[in-house]
Amino acid sequence: MKHVSGASGCPMIFASYSQERRSNGFIQHFPSETLFISGLISMPAFLFNPSIASRCAQFALFILFNWLAGRKLNLIPLLIASAGIIGFNLIVPYGRVLFTLWGWRITEGALWAGLERAVTVEGLILLSRVSIRSDLRLPGSLGALIGESFRYFECIMDRKGGIERKDPIGGIDRLMLELWEARAGEGKEFQAGAQPRRIHSALAYAVLILTLGMIWAACLLPLLFL
Repeated sequence: MKHVSGASGCPMIFASYSQERRSNGFIQHFPSETLFISGLISMPAFLFNPSIASRCAQFALFILFNWLAGRKLNLIPLLIASAGIIGFNLIVPYGRVLFTLWGWRITEGALWAGLERAVTVEGLILLSRVSIRSDLRLPGSLGALIGESFRYFECIMDRKGGIERKDPIGGIDRLMLELWEARAGEGKEFQAGAQPRRIHSALAYAVLILTLGMIWAACLLPLLFL
């Protein structure tokens, strides 16, 4: 890692190293197959949660696990997408009118429904990012094809910052060329030796079991008060 002198460069170096360390530690302690199964178990508890408040708590838990996994989290696109989902849902008003904005009636029913859909869509994206990893190996030829797609997707997400607004087509072209070179063996992304050494930790499995318990408790507890 290249060291940058000066006070302005130190926080950036620390943040980058911290993210890399979290990513490597997550890969070492949490096998991709176990994360994939955990994601499948968590999905029904999130989708069928009857309470928007507890679903938001699950959403916050997904954000925490993405951070622990060293995933790049950019809240601005997340907020823009959520605002778009809520805005489209408000086009058809229903329920009690809360207020009027430039002749547009903002109703309680449409607002809550839009918020629920936004949390659900963004939550599923966050859950998939933490439970589906590029080193996931599924059985069969179809599983190999899906795993290859996951590896390409992760590389694209890691390098999407190289796509500039002034030249998006050129940026995409350069990104595809880099992926092709990596696939041909000139990069490290698709080499098996590039993955950190695996550590089978009982604590990691305990954390996963505890997390799954919290996710399902957030789904089942509201049912007791219906």
